[in-house]
Amino acid sequence: MSWEAEIEELHKREAFADQLGGVEKVERQHFYGKLTIRERISAVADPSSFHEIGKIAGVAQYDDDGNLLSLTPSNFIFGLARIDGRPVIISGDDFTVRGGSADATFPEKRNRAEGMALELKLPHIRLVDGMGGGGSVKTIETAGRTYIPELRGWETIVNHLAVSPSVSLALGSVAGIGAARVATSHYSVIVRETAQMMIAGPALVEQAQLGNHGKEELGHANIHTSNGAIDDVAETELEAFQLAKKFLSYLPSSIDELPPRSEINDDPFRRDEWLITAVPREPRRVYQMRKIVESIFDRESFFEIGKNWGKSIITGMARLNGFPVAVFAEDPFQYGGGWTADGCRKLIRLLDMASTFHLPVIHLEDCPGFLIGKESEENATIRYGSQALAAIGQLTTPFACVVLRKAFGVAGAANNKPGAHSFRYSWPSGDWGSLPIEGGIEVAYKQDLADSDNPEQLIEEIRERLNKLRSPLRSAEFFEIEEIIDPRDTRGLLCEWAELAQRTLETGPSKFSYRP
Repeated sequence: MSWEAEIEELHKREAFADQLGGVEKVERQHFYGKLTIRERISAVADPSSFHEIGKIAGVAQYDDDGNLLSLTPSNFIFGLARIDGRPVIISGDDFTVRGGSADATFPEKRNRAEGMALELKLPHIRLVDGMGGGGSVKTIETAGRTYIPELRGWETIVNHLAVSPSVSLALGSVAGIGAARVATSHYSVIVRETAQMMIAGPALVEQAQLGNHGKEELGHANIHTSNGAIDDVAETELEAFQLAKKFLSYLPSSIDELPPRSEINDDPFRRDEWLITAVPREPRRVYQMRKIVESIFDRESFFEIGKNWGKSIITGMARLNGFPVAVFAEDPFQYGGGWTADGCRKLIRLLDMASTFHLPVIHLEDCPGFLIGKESEENATIRYGSQALAAIGQLTTPFACVVLRKAFGVAGAANNKPGAHSFRYSWPSGDWGSLPIEGGIEVAYKQDLADSDNPEQLIEEIRERLNKLRSPLRSAEFFEIEEIIDPRDTRGLLCEWAELAQRTLETGPSKFSYRP
């Protein structure tokens, strides 16, 4: 006796699943410039590496004799795959079946995908397109009841954040719990013109008498990449997949491994001569911090995260002699590099990821302090700034800082990890203190200026005296700063530091106490 008949029926069911929501729905997906879920998986995974789980789950129709007529597959697909040879879990919504709504899928599939990623300690890439689990009003009629909301399995998603990397891509109209699944990840990307993300769609917003707004008004990429709900934007789905793969390349598959060292393609002792003039002598002149970052780290290795929000602080990952590191630096073009509430929130995310996945951290500092003023106070900048400073103190990996120019005030103290003997260098352009002398002279010498017959001349005399004392070389005399270095030597010193840092890295979970 053979089981060929059953295998033949299995193949028949799989063929139905391959049709997704049918020819018309697939054509409609393509008409709107979107790939189908199977095309997406093929684009992001290594060729022929995807092993689907639960492919024939769905709703079947039979004739009177019990023979299979058709099968509408579940609109959630997941399985094991490889990206750059490393195993991952990939899951995604099929918008061609009921628009990704929960009444066309099985919660068990989604929960199984999340559970397998956690249990096997694998990175998880979520391809989100639709409500992603929230259901629809039609569910009331089909189920014969309403239900009280529960986030069953949500603890698995949250626990996975402490174990393995998770990436969420918003690839269509994402709402409700689908939006929450995008935000609950280490890295998220939205496609600019074919995807939107919303807490609730236009119909619900209008019904709540909150205005008549279209999907673009509520959830365009420009909104959510400027407020921090989503990290980055891609122009196409293929670009989104490339961003996801590049992000994962800097991280280990789980906390039980160290970040992988890449092939070395750059001289660790390369000296870029232009760095000696990179920072202007005039303290108010701006310069291109990103150009300095790209010069110091391995060529083309800087991967910026969250470029469109919290703009005064640049955050991302890079490599030094092949070793992955986390990087942050102030951008003089944005508030002079002053720390804002959003900039601090972005920095905290980077530092937490570095602690979780064992990335050493480097700060290229030009910090005039916290951004001041009424708006800064209204945004609770000191609260988020205190949390960012606590995150530096609770960092579980080595920390190094190169002071390029300013290090002023409480935020300027982020040149060192409290309680640690961090490597700390300064360029000869280093300038620090409790507050800059520009603007501080009037406060510190208020009475002297009031008593002077020529206050403008007195200010110049005071400024000249103080400028002679503010040289970083004076600070080095008192070991206030450990080393003043030639900017052209920065790369070589940091490459050496990165190799030493590897000796101290430990695998396993990261823990920190309560933050203010």
